[in-house]
Amino acid sequence: MTIQAPETKIVDKSRVACDGGEGALGHPRVWLQIPEDTGWVECPYCDCKYVLKGSKADA
Repeated sequence: MTIQAPETKIVDKSRVACDGGEGALGHPRVWLQIPEDTGWVECPYCDCKYVLKGSKADA
């Protein structure tokens, strides 16, 4: 059984909301803050990675 890699999304703002994106099959909405030093943050529920556009993580 193979497990799919978590999704990576490039975003324009450092504060993002994640709800799993699957309606009732998702997870509770959480607000995440992307730190300036890393340029990315991972959702603690679904492991989706949010990368801030133009940051060093977006290289």
